[in-house]
Amino acid sequence: MDDAVTIHRLHFAFTAAYHYIFPQLTMGLALLIVILKGLALRRGDNLLHRAARFWAKIFALSFAMGVVTGIPMEFQFGTNWARFSTFAGGVIGQTLAMEGMFAFFLESSFLGLFIFGESKLSPKAHFATGVMVFLGAWLSAYLIVATNAWMQHPVGYAMNADGSVRLTDYWALLLNGWILWQYLHTMAGAVVTGAITLGAVGAYYLLAGRDTDDGRLFVRTGVIAGLVSSILVAFPTGDGNGKLVATHQPVALAAMEGLFETREGAPLVIIGQPDMEKLRLDNPIHIPRMLSFLTYFRWEAEVRGLDAFPREDWPDNIPLLYYSYHMMVGLGTIFIAITALGTLFLRRGRLFTSRTLLWVLMLAFPFPFIANTAGWMTAELARQPWLVYGLLRTTDGTSLTVSAGNGLFTLLGFLGLYFVIGVLYLFLLLRLIQKGPGHSSQRPA
Repeated sequence: MDDAVTIHRLHFAFTAAYHYIFPQLTMGLALLIVILKGLALRRGDNLLHRAARFWAKIFALSFAMGVVTGIPMEFQFGTNWARFSTFAGGVIGQTLAMEGMFAFFLESSFLGLFIFGESKLSPKAHFATGVMVFLGAWLSAYLIVATNAWMQHPVGYAMNADGSVRLTDYWALLLNGWILWQYLHTMAGAVVTGAITLGAVGAYYLLAGRDTDDGRLFVRTGVIAGLVSSILVAFPTGDGNGKLVATHQPVALAAMEGLFETREGAPLVIIGQPDMEKLRLDNPIHIPRMLSFLTYFRWEAEVRGLDAFPREDWPDNIPLLYYSYHMMVGLGTIFIAITALGTLFLRRGRLFTSRTLLWVLMLAFPFPFIANTAGWMTAELARQPWLVYGLLRTTDGTSLTVSAGNGLFTLLGFLGLYFVIGVLYLFLLLRLIQKGPGHSSQRPA
């Protein structure tokens, strides 16, 4: 714990992972709220209006928490990662500034109109404010992903005389070849979070025997949206992301799959434990040749293992990367199974009366948050030991004047503060859920 680089990495990892709990929910809910509101407007159904109004409150609470926990991350670029900011600020400063000035203000401004203006605006105008909130949330995500995509696959830059970089091609930054699949994969994962949250709250209402009309709507919406988005997370977005890693970061692919030796007809490992002393997987369960086929569409294709790369270029925490990746994939597979079973029961008219499946849906609530966090851990751990892939190593990006002790002190402070914030958020969230969708005096105009 006396290594400043390690402390700075832990500090940012904690604040980033904690912060992302809230945007993944709001980004997923933004789309679902627009769908609910659009259907309400089309059908004139007050139940749908009430559902959109209820989830807008949860959106607003989560949005506020995302703002509170997101601001410290930007300060950390200057306090903990000053050399990284000096090196890359001429590029990533563009996307981060646009996210704050355009997307954030678009989302926050229209969120106020959506929540407080329903009785003042016409139904179509109120629906339009919801659409603008959705666009702001997803535009914000695009610009953040564009920043991360540049760190994964730097393009459109030139080196300055002092060793820093500057932006030379604005559109190369915004249309980076890495962005498409990473962005779509991220957003599909967010919709999974929103959908399963809907389904979990609806299942709670049905199991408790209260707000049953709303509960049925939430469960129905949750399982259908959850199935579609869970499939999209796996294919084509997850597959596209994997092929980007195989092409541009092959050492990361080897670490994620626990492939220590280069092999033709490489197997796909389902379960195994990396042994970094003997450089092998213990107790592996695998599908023969499947990794070669998934990566190159040829059963006998050669997949380079970790032995094909210099040891100093290996990701510096292979076991954590391996487990994060497999946790993400495993949970994603479970989500497909749960939502597919829920959709099947829905078609057969048995979903709302199956207490076992309703319990499964309700208890599934925390796992999309875990899966999305594991996914981002996979992306960030796979890029190591680079902050900007191929250009700036992580050890060269920290602030030299901030010691390990200073970093540990502030990390402990954030741990305590965020614990208090988390308790407050859960209290307010559970209070909204306990009051239920019917607790509102507003009615559509």
